Amino acid sequence: MALSARLLRRASALAAALALVAAPAAAAAADQGRGAGAEEIRLIAFNDLHGNLEPPSGSSGRVTLSDGSTVEAGGAAYLATHVRRLREQSRASVVLSGGDNIGASPLASALFHDEPTIELLNQLGVSASAVGNHELDEGYRELRRVQHGGCHPVDGCRFRPDFRGARWPYLAANMTFADSGLPAAAPFTVTWVRGVPVGVIGLPLEGTPSVVSADAVKGLRFAGEVETINRYADLLDRMGVRSIVVLLHQGDNTEGGGPNDCRTTPGPARLIAEKVTPKVDVVFTGHSHQQYVCTVTDPAGQPRPMVQGASFGRILSVVDVRVDRRTRDVIRPATRAFNQVVTRDVPADRAVEALVGEARAKSAPIANERVGAITADVPRSPVASGESPLGNLLADAQVEATKGANARIALMNPGGVRADLVFASSGAGEGDGVVTYGEAYAVQPFGNILQTLTLTGAQLKAVLEQQWQTTPDGKIVTRVLQPSAGLRYTWSASAPVGSKVSGLTIDGQPVLADAKYRVTVNNFLAGGGDGFTELTKGTEVTGGAVDLDAFLAYLRARPGVAPPPTDRISVAA
Repeated sequence: MALSARLLRRASALAAALALVAAPAAAAAADQGRGAGAEEIRLIAFNDLHGNLEPPSGSSGRVTLSDGSTVEAGGAAYLATHVRRLREQSRASVVLSGGDNIGASPLASALFHDEPTIELLNQLGVSASAVGNHELDEGYRELRRVQHGGCHPVDGCRFRPDFRGARWPYLAANMTFADSGLPAAAPFTVTWVRGVPVGVIGLPLEGTPSVVSADAVKGLRFAGEVETINRYADLLDRMGVRSIVVLLHQGDNTEGGGPNDCRTTPGPARLIAEKVTPKVDVVFTGHSHQQYVCTVTDPAGQPRPMVQGASFGRILSVVDVRVDRRTRDVIRPATRAFNQVVTRDVPADRAVEALVGEARAKSAPIANERVGAITADVPRSPVASGESPLGNLLADAQVEATKGANARIALMNPGGVRADLVFASSGAGEGDGVVTYGEAYAVQPFGNILQTLTLTGAQLKAVLEQQWQTTPDGKIVTRVLQPSAGLRYTWSASAPVGSKVSGLTIDGQPVLADAKYRVTVNNFLAGGGDGFTELTKGTEVTGGAVDLDAFLAYLRARPGVAPPPTDRISVAA
């Protein structure tokens, strides 16, 4: 790791030196050829693709419009067509990604360690991508392999005979090695567009260690976003690069709205977008899977866009900028931003369609295996209490799988529930109600290990109180853990954080503060993920099955599974 860091440092220093020398000469030559004036550049970005090569199903494959209606969206072959059309509308364009291209992916990509998705981005002509937290799901070494190529160290090359990696740089300006402080990935890149240098800074969220397993980010450190962006924007400015774009894998939530609305609730992305140096002209965000087109005011009082395009390849975020050729600055008042829905009413791109077909065909023998049946849709969308039918189903499966470890209840993190279970037959023709391996995998793709640990009743209540966490800017973030059938409690909307939970029972009996209870969670939660640090105090930890295996066993043991009721948690005023 230290050797890689030294090599990266030398390469970064050389690249910066070459850019300093070459930039003025290249720009001068370009200006002589084209004359003075302004250059129009189109920036096209997507975020949180998560390996969705095929059109996603259920709510994951729809976009809500401003009037509340929905349209089917997504699918790599349609994404490619929309990218091509957007590029054809402008004489100069750059394609970018906000991260989480891979990880938590459907089987057609995940079975091959997401190599088909990297090839898709190569075909799309992506110029740079931020590192998202899911790029680190399999650890730093795997991220390096994805970047530079080579066969998987365990499974080899399963998709094609070889894998050459990404033809664009993964950027992580705030990710360093903990022991040396040196960069663990390229912090920025400069792409020349018709003689104009455009600087791109990419970075994962500072809180990456709280949303990735501890082993995956061991030895890495993640610095604050604002100070990191400012430092590299200053460096780019000194290099003569004054059109600067940020790919920020952090986002805000919304209160509804369509793709081009700005109904965000103030959150970390807006805070960053408002605070970073005025040298930054555009902020593409991600991570929260929301859709918005907002304008924020920078510290100099100038407007700049902050945008995000949902997830799963359903939306392309587009920002058109005008750059003054003499100063190389973006002319802010001329900036135009919008979100383009990736509709499915366009011709599928043939080359990408062939790539997707290849991945689908090679994964089909596993993906189309029947593993169970359901009687109706089992959605992952939460009800008012925060629980969802699918979350409850997964928790039931996990407690069932760990009864040998004396588990009484199970708790499932809502962020680990990735797709609906849909009753209608898929394009594979398996039949209505049939659950295939590929569909079950899409629901729970992380491969987390179940762990059963002992908590006192007081500790269990403390865990549930951590479902409401106060951010540094005073906002309350809610993450309701999905409970198995034996757990019941009430939470109060008006009670203060730390005192919201009451009426806690297990199997109908009140939970006693000093009594001990066996609780099953996955290893992500057991390590304190999503801020549930109280779970790290559990004792007598027993390892169990992989979460997906537990889910498959539960489905296979039951001829037809009905959506569980969402009555395990009640809400008081």
